[in-house]
Amino acid sequence: MLAIGLMSGTSLDGIDAALIETDGESLVRPIAFRDEVYSDAARAQLAAAAITALTYDRPRASPELVAAGELITRTHAMAVHKLLREAGVAASDVGVIGFHGQTVAHRPDRGWTWQIGDGAALAAACGIDTVSDFRSADVAAGGQGAPLIPVYHAALVANLAKPVAVLNLGGVANITFIGADGALVAFDTGPANGLIDDWAGETIGARFDAGGGLAAAGRVDDAVLGAMLDHPFFDVAPPKSLDRSDFTIQPARGLAAADGAATLTAFTAETVALALPHLPARPERLIVVGGGRHNATLLAMLADRTGLIVEPGDSIGWNGDGIEAEGFAYMAVRTLRGLPISFPGTTGVAQPIGGGVIHRAQVTDGR
Repeated sequence: MLAIGLMSGTSLDGIDAALIETDGESLVRPIAFRDEVYSDAARAQLAAAAITALTYDRPRASPELVAAGELITRTHAMAVHKLLREAGVAASDVGVIGFHGQTVAHRPDRGWTWQIGDGAALAAACGIDTVSDFRSADVAAGGQGAPLIPVYHAALVANLAKPVAVLNLGGVANITFIGADGALVAFDTGPANGLIDDWAGETIGARFDAGGGLAAAGRVDDAVLGAMLDHPFFDVAPPKSLDRSDFTIQPARGLAAADGAATLTAFTAETVALALPHLPARPERLIVVGGGRHNATLLAMLADRTGLIVEPGDSIGWNGDGIEAEGFAYMAVRTLRGLPISFPGTTGVAQPIGGGVIHRAQVTDGR
Protein backbone atom coordinates (compact mmCIF):
# COMPACT_ATOMS: atom_id res chain seq x y z
CA MET A 1 0.00 0.00 0.00
CA LEU A 2 1.16 3.54 -0.69
CA ALA A 3 1.01 5.67 2.43
CA ILE A 4 1.92 9.23 3.36
CA GLY A 5 3.28 10.18 6.75
CA LEU A 6 3.26 13.72 8.13
CA MET A 7 5.32 14.92 11.08
CA SER A 8 5.62 18.35 12.66
CA GLY A 9 7.98 18.07 15.59
CA THR A 10 8.49 20.10 18.73
CA SER A 11 11.35 21.99 17.10
CA LEU A 12 8.63 23.80 15.11
CA ASP A 13 10.86 24.01 12.04
CA GLY A 14 8.36 22.65 9.57
CA ILE A 15 6.49 19.64 8.20
CA ASP A 16 8.19 16.45 7.07
CA ALA A 17 6.09 14.64 4.46
CA ALA A 18 7.06 11.16 3.26
CA LEU A 19 5.54 8.76 0.75
CA ILE A 20 6.34 5.10 1.23
CA GLU A 21 5.13 1.70 0.13
CA THR A 22 4.53 -0.61 3.07
CA ASP A 23 2.46 -3.46 4.44
CA GLY A 24 2.95 -2.22 8.00
CA GLU A 25 5.22 -5.17 8.70
CA SER A 26 8.37 -6.18 6.81
CA LEU A 27 7.84 -4.26 3.55
CA VAL A 28 9.22 -0.72 3.69
CA ARG A 29 10.09 1.18 0.51
CA PRO A 30 10.58 4.95 0.73
CA ILE A 31 9.47 6.72 -2.45
CA ALA A 32 9.46 10.49 -1.94
CA PHE A 33 10.04 13.13 0.72
CA ARG A 34 9.68 16.87 1.12
CA ASP A 35 10.34 19.34 3.89
CA GLU A 36 7.85 22.20 4.18
CA VAL A 37 9.44 24.95 6.28
CA TYR A 38 7.21 27.05 8.51
CA SER A 39 7.24 30.81 8.14
CA ASP A 40 8.42 32.84 11.12
CA ALA A 41 4.81 33.89 11.71
CA ALA A 42 3.60 30.28 11.74
CA ARG A 43 6.36 29.24 14.13
CA ALA A 44 5.48 32.09 16.46
CA GLN A 45 1.79 31.20 16.38
CA LEU A 46 2.46 27.54 17.15
CA ALA A 47 4.93 28.38 19.92
CA ALA A 48 2.39 30.70 21.53
CA ALA A 49 -0.29 28.01 21.29
CA ALA A 50 1.98 25.52 23.06
CA ILE A 51 2.66 28.00 25.85
CA THR A 52 -1.08 28.48 26.30
CA ALA A 53 -1.79 24.73 26.19
CA LEU A 54 0.64 24.10 29.03
CA THR A 55 -1.39 26.39 31.29
CA TYR A 56 -4.47 24.15 31.01
CA ASP A 57 -5.19 21.25 33.32
CA ARG A 58 -6.55 19.27 30.36
CA PRO A 59 -7.00 19.83 26.59
CA ARG A 60 -9.81 22.21 25.76
CA ALA A 61 -10.84 24.46 22.95
CA SER A 62 -9.78 28.10 23.00
CA PRO A 63 -9.58 30.59 20.14
CA GLU A 64 -5.78 30.47 20.13
CA LEU A 65 -5.61 26.67 20.02
CA VAL A 66 -8.40 26.39 17.45
CA ALA A 67 -6.62 28.84 15.15
CA ALA A 68 -3.34 26.99 15.57
CA GLY A 69 -5.07 23.69 14.77
CA GLU A 70 -6.52 25.17 11.59
CA LEU A 71 -3.03 26.34 10.63
CA ILE A 72 -1.65 22.84 11.16
CA THR A 73 -4.40 21.22 9.09
CA ARG A 74 -4.10 23.75 6.28
CA THR A 75 -0.31 23.58 6.00
CA HIS A 76 -0.29 19.78 6.17
CA ALA A 77 -2.85 19.54 3.34
CA MET A 78 -0.63 21.80 1.27
CA ALA A 79 2.37 19.58 2.02
CA VAL A 80 0.46 16.49 0.87
CA HIS A 81 -0.55 18.08 -2.43
CA LYS A 82 3.02 19.26 -3.10
CA LEU A 83 4.45 15.84 -2.25
CA LEU A 84 2.03 14.06 -4.57
CA ARG A 85 2.74 16.48 -7.40
CA GLU A 86 6.50 16.09 -7.05
CA ALA A 87 6.23 12.29 -6.86
CA GLY A 88 3.87 12.10 -9.83
CA VAL A 89 1.38 10.08 -7.77
CA ALA A 90 -2.40 10.56 -7.75
CA ALA A 91 -4.25 10.89 -4.45
CA SER A 92 -6.46 7.98 -5.50
CA ASP A 93 -3.38 5.72 -5.50
CA VAL A 94 -2.58 6.43 -1.85
CA GLY A 95 -4.24 4.21 0.71
CA VAL A 96 -3.80 6.30 3.85
CA ILE A 97 -2.23 9.36 5.45
CA GLY A 98 -0.66 9.11 8.90
CA PHE A 99 -1.20 12.56 10.43
CA HIS A 100 0.66 13.16 13.68
CA GLY A 101 -0.47 16.76 14.10
CA GLN A 102 1.40 19.17 16.36
CA THR A 103 2.09 18.36 19.99
CA VAL A 104 1.28 21.40 22.11
CA ALA A 105 1.45 19.64 25.48
CA HIS A 106 2.43 16.15 26.57
CA ARG A 107 1.31 15.26 30.09
CA PRO A 108 1.02 11.47 30.48
CA ASP A 109 1.48 11.96 34.23
CA ARG A 110 -1.89 13.71 34.16
CA GLY A 111 -3.45 11.16 31.81
CA TRP A 112 -3.40 13.18 28.59
CA THR A 113 -1.39 14.23 25.58
CA TRP A 114 -2.46 16.91 23.11
CA GLN A 115 -1.83 17.04 19.38
CA ILE A 116 -3.69 19.70 17.40
CA GLY A 117 -4.87 19.26 13.81
CA ASP A 118 -8.13 17.95 12.36
CA GLY A 119 -7.80 14.50 10.83
CA ALA A 120 -11.27 14.53 9.29
CA ALA A 121 -10.64 17.90 7.64
CA LEU A 122 -7.30 16.69 6.29
CA ALA A 123 -8.94 13.56 4.83
CA ALA A 124 -11.54 15.73 3.11
CA ALA A 125 -8.97 18.22 1.82
CA CYS A 126 -6.73 15.51 0.37
CA GLY A 127 -9.31 12.91 -0.64
CA ILE A 128 -7.33 10.23 1.23
CA ASP A 129 -8.31 8.19 4.30
CA THR A 130 -6.41 9.60 7.26
CA VAL A 131 -5.32 8.24 10.64
CA SER A 132 -4.72 10.81 13.38
CA ASP A 133 -4.50 10.99 17.18
CA PHE A 134 -1.95 8.19 17.47
CA ARG A 135 -1.00 8.78 21.10
CA SER A 136 -4.22 9.11 23.11
CA ALA A 137 -5.17 5.43 23.25
CA ASP A 138 -1.77 4.56 24.64
CA VAL A 139 -1.99 7.21 27.37
CA ALA A 140 -5.53 6.12 28.21
CA ALA A 141 -4.20 2.59 28.69
CA GLY A 142 -1.57 3.82 31.14
CA GLY A 143 1.28 4.29 28.69
CA GLN A 144 3.55 7.27 28.14
CA GLY A 145 2.18 7.91 24.63
CA ALA A 146 5.78 8.20 23.42
CA PRO A 147 7.94 7.26 21.74
CA LEU A 148 5.89 5.60 19.00
CA ILE A 149 8.40 5.36 16.14
CA PRO A 150 10.30 2.34 17.63
CA VAL A 151 8.06 -0.14 15.79
CA TYR A 152 9.27 1.46 12.55
CA HIS A 153 12.89 1.51 13.73
CA ALA A 154 12.60 -2.23 14.30
CA ALA A 155 11.44 -2.74 10.71
CA LEU A 156 14.31 -0.62 9.37
CA VAL A 157 17.02 -2.56 11.22
CA ALA A 158 15.56 -6.00 10.54
CA ASN A 159 18.59 -7.06 8.50
CA LEU A 160 21.28 -5.43 10.68
CA ALA A 161 23.39 -7.16 13.32
CA LYS A 162 22.02 -6.68 16.81
CA PRO A 163 21.85 -5.35 19.43
CA VAL A 164 21.54 -1.97 17.75
CA ALA A 165 20.18 1.38 18.87
CA VAL A 166 18.53 4.18 16.90
CA LEU A 167 18.78 7.67 18.37
CA ASN A 168 16.31 10.28 17.17
CA LEU A 169 17.46 13.86 17.73
CA GLY A 170 14.45 16.13 17.35
CA GLY A 171 13.29 18.76 19.83
CA VAL A 172 13.49 15.92 22.37
CA ALA A 173 15.80 12.91 22.01
CA ASN A 174 14.60 9.34 22.17
CA ILE A 175 16.45 6.07 21.84
CA THR A 176 15.25 2.70 20.54
CA PHE A 177 17.05 -0.52 21.44
CA ILE A 178 16.47 -3.62 19.32
CA GLY A 179 17.98 -6.76 20.81
CA ALA A 180 19.24 -9.91 19.15
CA ASP A 181 16.12 -11.65 20.46
CA GLY A 182 13.85 -8.94 19.05
CA ALA A 183 13.45 -7.17 22.39
CA LEU A 184 12.22 -3.60 21.86
CA VAL A 185 12.97 -0.94 24.48
CA ALA A 186 12.59 2.78 23.89
CA PHE A 187 12.26 6.01 25.86
CA ASP A 188 12.99 9.72 25.81
CA THR A 189 16.54 10.47 26.95
CA GLY A 190 16.28 14.24 27.39
CA PRO A 191 16.32 17.40 25.28
CA ALA A 192 17.99 17.18 21.88
CA ASN A 193 17.80 20.20 19.58
CA GLY A 194 15.16 22.05 21.60
CA LEU A 195 17.40 23.83 24.08
CA ILE A 196 20.16 24.44 21.54
CA ASP A 197 17.64 26.00 19.15
CA ASP A 198 16.21 28.18 21.91
CA TRP A 199 19.68 29.34 22.87
CA ALA A 200 20.65 30.15 19.28
CA GLY A 201 17.44 32.11 18.85
CA GLU A 202 17.96 34.12 22.02
CA THR A 203 21.69 34.83 21.65
CA ILE A 204 22.45 35.09 17.93
CA GLY A 205 18.98 35.40 16.39
CA ALA A 206 19.24 32.11 14.48
CA ARG A 207 16.78 29.24 14.28
CA PHE A 208 19.50 26.73 15.19
CA ASP A 209 23.24 26.33 15.65
CA ALA A 210 24.18 25.51 12.06
CA GLY A 211 26.52 22.53 12.01
CA GLY A 212 27.26 23.08 15.68
CA GLY A 213 29.57 25.96 14.76
CA LEU A 214 28.61 28.15 17.71
CA ALA A 215 29.11 25.32 20.20
CA ALA A 216 32.44 24.40 18.60
CA ALA A 217 33.71 27.91 19.36
CA GLY A 218 32.81 27.70 23.06
CA ARG A 219 33.81 25.89 26.22
CA VAL A 220 31.56 23.68 28.32
CA ASP A 221 30.76 25.15 31.72
CA ASP A 222 31.01 22.08 33.95
CA ALA A 223 29.19 23.72 36.85
CA VAL A 224 26.15 24.58 34.74
CA LEU A 225 26.25 21.17 33.07
CA GLY A 226 26.38 19.41 36.43
CA ALA A 227 23.45 21.41 37.75
CA MET A 228 21.35 20.55 34.68
CA LEU A 229 22.20 16.86 35.00
CA ASP A 230 21.06 16.87 38.63
CA HIS A 231 17.49 16.14 37.65
CA PRO A 232 15.45 13.13 38.81
CA PHE A 233 14.31 12.29 35.27
CA PHE A 234 17.67 10.78 34.39
CA ASP A 235 17.58 8.26 37.24
CA VAL A 236 14.05 7.08 36.50
CA ALA A 237 13.89 3.71 34.79
CA PRO A 238 11.99 3.59 31.50
CA PRO A 239 9.35 3.84 30.24
CA LYS A 240 9.53 7.62 30.40
CA SER A 241 8.82 10.58 28.15
CA LEU A 242 9.16 14.34 28.16
CA ASP A 243 7.42 17.48 27.07
CA ARG A 244 9.71 19.87 25.23
CA SER A 245 9.10 22.43 27.97
CA ASP A 246 10.31 20.19 30.82
CA PHE A 247 13.82 21.66 30.51
CA THR A 248 14.77 25.26 29.74
CA ILE A 249 17.86 27.30 28.90
CA GLN A 250 17.58 29.24 32.18
CA PRO A 251 20.62 27.55 33.83
CA ALA A 252 22.87 28.69 30.94
CA ARG A 253 21.83 32.33 31.05
CA GLY A 254 24.81 34.52 31.89
CA LEU A 255 27.20 32.44 29.78
CA ALA A 256 28.71 33.78 26.58
CA ALA A 257 26.79 32.72 23.46
CA ALA A 258 29.37 30.14 22.37
CA ASP A 259 29.91 28.75 25.89
CA GLY A 260 26.17 28.39 26.43
CA ALA A 261 25.81 26.55 23.12
CA ALA A 262 28.70 24.24 24.03
CA THR A 263 27.22 23.53 27.45
CA LEU A 264 23.72 22.81 26.16
CA THR A 265 25.11 20.59 23.40
CA ALA A 266 27.15 18.68 25.97
CA PHE A 267 23.99 18.34 28.06
CA THR A 268 22.20 16.59 25.21
CA ALA A 269 25.16 14.27 24.65
CA GLU A 270 25.57 13.47 28.32
CA THR A 271 21.88 12.64 28.77
CA VAL A 272 22.19 10.07 25.98
CA ALA A 273 25.19 8.56 27.76
CA LEU A 274 23.15 8.41 30.97
CA ALA A 275 20.44 6.52 29.08
CA LEU A 276 22.69 3.65 28.02
CA PRO A 277 22.69 1.84 31.39
CA HIS A 278 18.90 1.67 31.16
CA LEU A 279 19.14 -0.49 28.01
CA PRO A 280 19.10 -4.31 28.26
CA ALA A 281 22.59 -4.49 26.72
CA ARG A 282 25.17 -2.17 25.24
CA PRO A 283 24.36 -1.63 21.55
CA GLU A 284 26.97 -2.49 18.96
CA ARG A 285 26.16 0.64 16.97
CA LEU A 286 24.28 3.90 17.44
CA ILE A 287 22.43 5.07 14.34
CA VAL A 288 21.38 8.71 14.52
CA VAL A 289 18.39 10.26 12.73
CA GLY A 290 16.56 13.56 12.98
CA GLY A 291 17.73 17.13 12.58
CA GLY A 292 20.38 16.87 15.28
CA ARG A 293 22.51 14.62 13.11
CA HIS A 294 23.46 17.72 11.09
CA ASN A 295 25.20 19.13 14.19
CA ALA A 296 28.79 17.90 13.88
CA THR A 297 29.70 19.15 17.34
CA LEU A 298 26.83 17.23 18.89
CA LEU A 299 27.78 14.02 17.06
CA ALA A 300 31.39 14.36 18.22
CA MET A 301 30.26 14.89 21.81
CA LEU A 302 27.95 11.88 21.56
CA ALA A 303 30.81 9.67 20.39
CA ASP A 304 33.08 10.97 23.15
CA ARG A 305 30.59 10.66 25.99
CA THR A 306 28.98 7.34 24.99
CA GLY A 307 32.08 5.58 23.70
CA LEU A 308 30.05 4.32 20.75
CA ILE A 309 30.57 4.75 17.03
CA VAL A 310 27.93 7.28 16.03
CA GLU A 311 26.54 6.72 12.54
CA PRO A 312 24.11 9.05 10.76
CA GLY A 313 21.28 7.00 9.28
CA ASP A 314 22.11 8.42 5.86
CA SER A 315 25.35 6.41 5.87
CA ILE A 316 23.32 3.19 5.62
CA GLY A 317 20.89 4.48 3.02
CA TRP A 318 18.18 6.01 5.22
CA ASN A 319 16.73 9.48 4.83
CA GLY A 320 17.65 10.76 8.27
CA ASP A 321 15.26 13.71 7.93
CA GLY A 322 12.29 11.56 6.98
CA ILE A 323 12.29 8.68 9.46
CA GLU A 324 9.55 10.02 11.73
CA ALA A 325 7.27 10.94 8.83
CA GLU A 326 7.87 7.53 7.26
CA GLY A 327 7.12 5.98 10.64
CA PHE A 328 3.68 7.58 10.86
CA ALA A 329 2.87 6.35 7.36
CA TYR A 330 3.94 2.87 8.48
CA MET A 331 1.85 3.07 11.67
CA ALA A 332 -1.18 4.33 9.76
CA VAL A 333 -1.10 1.15 7.71
CA ARG A 334 -0.75 -0.88 10.89
CA THR A 335 -3.81 0.91 12.29
CA LEU A 336 -5.84 0.04 9.20
CA ARG A 337 -4.74 -3.58 9.59
CA GLY A 338 -5.49 -3.73 13.33
CA LEU A 339 -1.83 -4.19 14.31
CA PRO A 340 -0.32 -2.73 17.49
CA ILE A 341 1.80 0.42 17.41
CA SER A 342 2.93 0.64 21.05
CA PHE A 343 4.38 -1.97 23.34
CA PRO A 344 5.28 -2.58 26.99
CA GLY A 345 8.96 -1.89 26.29
CA THR A 346 8.33 1.36 24.44
CA THR A 347 5.57 3.22 26.25
CA GLY A 348 4.89 1.04 29.29
CA VAL A 349 1.45 -0.23 28.31
CA ALA A 350 0.54 -3.59 29.82
CA GLN A 351 0.27 -5.27 26.43
CA PRO A 352 0.77 -4.31 22.78
CA ILE A 353 -2.05 -2.05 21.64
CA GLY A 354 -3.19 -0.24 18.54
CA GLY A 355 -3.83 3.46 18.26
CA GLY A 356 -5.04 6.19 15.99
CA VAL A 357 -8.44 7.34 14.81
CA ILE A 358 -9.45 6.55 11.23
CA HIS A 359 -11.15 9.28 9.17
CA ARG A 360 -12.57 8.12 5.87
CA ALA A 361 -12.32 10.50 2.92
CA GLN A 362 -15.54 11.34 1.13
CA VAL A 363 -14.88 10.56 -2.51
CA THR A 364 -17.08 10.44 -5.56
CA ASP A 365 -14.95 8.42 -7.96
CA GLY A 366 -16.13 5.05 -6.64
CA ARG A 367 -12.96 4.26 -4.80
